[in-house]
Amino acid sequence: MRKNEADVMKGNVLMATPNRWKFNGWTVCSTALLCFAAGSLMVVGVTHANEAKVDSNRVFELLIYHTLPGKVPALESLFRDASKVMTSHGINVVGFWVPNEDPSWKDTFVYIVAHPSREEAKKNWDALHADPVFRPYVEAAKPLLNKRGNVFRVDEVYMRPTDFSLMK
Repeated sequence: MRKNEADVMKGNVLMATPNRWKFNGWTVCSTALLCFAAGSLMVVGVTHANEAKVDSNRVFELLIYHTLPGKVPALESLFRDASKVMTSHGINVVGFWVPNEDPSWKDTFVYIVAHPSREEAKKNWDALHADPVFRPYVEAAKPLLNKRGNVFRVDEVYMRPTDFSLMK
C-alpha cells in the first residue's frame, strides 16, 4: 500500500491532501501555459493576416539577363556598382544570383526586386533610367547582353506573393 493510501486509511487525510494539490497545481499551471501559448499563436496569426491585406499590392519582379558567352562576371561586376544607384531610386533588390549548376544557365544573371506596387515600380524604374549617373551602367551592359534580333534578351516577370508565402 502506498503512503498516501495508508494515511487516508488511518484517517490522516491532511497528510494526503498536499500531494494531491501539488499534482493539481502542476495540472493547472500546464493548462494555463498551454492556453497562453495557443492564444499567442492566434494573435500572431491574426496580426500576419492583417499585414498580408495591407501589402496586397506588393509585387516582386524577376529579371533574368542572358549574356553573351563568358560575360556574366563582367555583368556581375557592373551590377555590384550599379546597385548603389538603384537603391537611391527606391529599387529594392532582394538579391542577385548567378546560376552555377546547370550548363544551360551558365550565361545568365538573375535578380529579384520588391516593389510596393506596379505603379511604384514604374515610377522608380523611370526615375532610375532618367538619371544621368545611371546611363553609363546601361551603356556598359549593352555589349555584354545577348540579343534576339535588335532586342536584348532580358526576361522580366512581375509576381505577386501567395497568401502562404513567408515573404509578402
